[in-house]
Amino acid sequence: MLINLDYRKKESIYLQIVKEIERFVSAGALKEGEKIPSVRVLASDLGINPNTVKKAYDLLEEKGIIVTISTKGTFIVENTEAIKNDKKKQILKEIKEKVQELEKLGLSKEEILKEIR
Repeated sequence: MLINLDYRKKESIYLQIVKEIERFVSAGALKEGEKIPSVRVLASDLGINPNTVKKAYDLLEEKGIIVTISTKGTFIVENTEAIKNDKKKQILKEIKEKVQELEKLGLSKEEILKEIR
């Protein structure tokens, strides 16, 4: 699992980890039931504090993306289809908001589509 962190971003490191893992799940790079690195291993691999990874994993558990089983490890949950659908909805919502911003700047939908293509 290759997580890319950008230390120049204003976004917190733990949120970047969350987004990267969500992206891997929605892209199918991380499969249902697949074991992911422990907090300590991922922190060591990324060269960051384990508390940062723990915070990311806690948020991922709250979102229902991962589950930690005592003495077994941390795994991607079994129902990733719902996660993929939620991610698609979130992205589409962001796109709609950006289109609205462009329209407020005076671009027509046709112009926006032309630029996207």
